[in-house]
Amino acid sequence: MPILRPFRAVRPVPESAAEVAAVPYDVVSAPEARALAGANPLSFLRVSRPELELPAGANAYADEVYERAAANYARLKAAAPLCTETAPRLYVYSLRMGTHEQTGICGCASVEEYDRDVVRKHERTRKDKEDDRTRHIVQLRAQTGPVFLAYRDRAAIDAMVQQVQREQALYDVLAPDGVQHRVWIVPESVSERLAAEFLRVPLFYIADGHHRAASASRARRELAPGDGAAVAEASFFLAVAFPAGQLQILPYNRVVLDLAGHTPQEFVALVRRHCDWREAGSATPARKGEVGVYLRGRWHTLVLPQPGVPGPVAALDAERLHHAVLEPALHIGDPRVDKRIDFVGGIRGTAELERRVDSGAAAVAFSLYPVGMEELMAVSDAGELMPPKSTWFEPKLRDGLLIHEI
Repeated sequence: MPILRPFRAVRPVPESAAEVAAVPYDVVSAPEARALAGANPLSFLRVSRPELELPAGANAYADEVYERAAANYARLKAAAPLCTETAPRLYVYSLRMGTHEQTGICGCASVEEYDRDVVRKHERTRKDKEDDRTRHIVQLRAQTGPVFLAYRDRAAIDAMVQQVQREQALYDVLAPDGVQHRVWIVPESVSERLAAEFLRVPLFYIADGHHRAASASRARRELAPGDGAAVAEASFFLAVAFPAGQLQILPYNRVVLDLAGHTPQEFVALVRRHCDWREAGSATPARKGEVGVYLRGRWHTLVLPQPGVPGPVAALDAERLHHAVLEPALHIGDPRVDKRIDFVGGIRGTAELERRVDSGAAAVAFSLYPVGMEELMAVSDAGELMPPKSTWFEPKLRDGLLIHEI
């Protein structure tokens, strides 16, 4: 049964929360981070992406970057200012994007349970990204952004969360992208009951933040064993756990740069060998098993064949598309390394797919139906991995509102 432990958060005072809060470090490039931080000295991007203060093209993994991150963090603690909670607490964290709202509990999950797969994964991590965040954690002695966890819904937890939300929020921040972030401190009496209720939750699932979790595990191993207090604190990682039924997954779409030497007519003929091709189609698939295809300025509908083998991964639309179309017709090999395929998060919309094809940057685009949380959890429970770039969770948590020091 997974642990969600209260912790002594380092956090901005309410008056500066909106200036401090920043998008997750890994959803923006260095130029985008530089533009978002702008002239704001309190932007947490100066801690999570300190290379934005260096000349364009600077090595993002140089010693200077991590030294600057630590220096910027120290400056931010004084300037914002950041305060430290007087006692370990849990927090309710609510996000609203348009009509969609999801509410989770922020606390610390167990690194040991992550290592033992009580906190389940569905994505392969990259060593270079792990190296970066591990060094960032060790240099700052802090986990500066939460792992996004999911759990199967429990009515008892929902009731306690609603009780907390009746009180005044600690933060109520409307981000520039229109997402509202609200945070409440959980009263100590409710915190104890919440922590106890999470012990009845069978498993946590990583929705987003695989590299953060893996890096927290590595950071614990890298800390000197003699520093007992730090190792003990590093045995837990910052997380926000959401009921799976509230989560919104957007599709992760695909574009392919060329038709592998085929004319459009030849490509369609090859696709028809395995799939039902419909000339008229919509940019947004109506149901699982259907894919929108943008080719020659028009949308078409592709109906995928049933998977040839059993299993939760084989049943995913991204996997079915790969085996029915991308591999045989377009000669796409491993999509993790093949340079001829690119991935477009659903938050960018299907207009981005049209733009890429119409501009000649890509030859064909594929709009997928979004993966469901039950599908994701089934893959995790089977100990398997999702196809690359299969899920895009929105809205996203903000870095800098709640920090866990080790």
